[in-house]
Amino acid sequence: MTYRVKLYEADASPAELREAERRFREALEATLGDPALVVPVFQACQRILGTHGDEPARDSLSEGEWLVLEQWRAAETAAVAAAFGPNRYMGDAMYAIEI
Repeated sequence: MTYRVKLYEADASPAELREAERRFREALEATLGDPALVVPVFQACQRILGTHGDEPARDSLSEGEWLVLEQWRAAETAAVAAAFGPNRYMGDAMYAIEI
């Protein structure tokens, strides 16, 4: 399954956005270990958060759910740092993953 990353940055040119989106994708894929894992891990994480809320308690999740959530969070952090820089806070990073 394919996906598209859309970044939102008001002060960037279209070329800068395309380059940042490329870096975002590469970091996601490298952190997860394979491009084919991005969509299923993202979708699983969305289901977990939809069921348990944005900050689920560790003991409310199964071991598998916790591992998926931690795996996605690590990939997301790496992708945001690659796209926006290491000092960019997650709350400021605006992006969407379109499947």
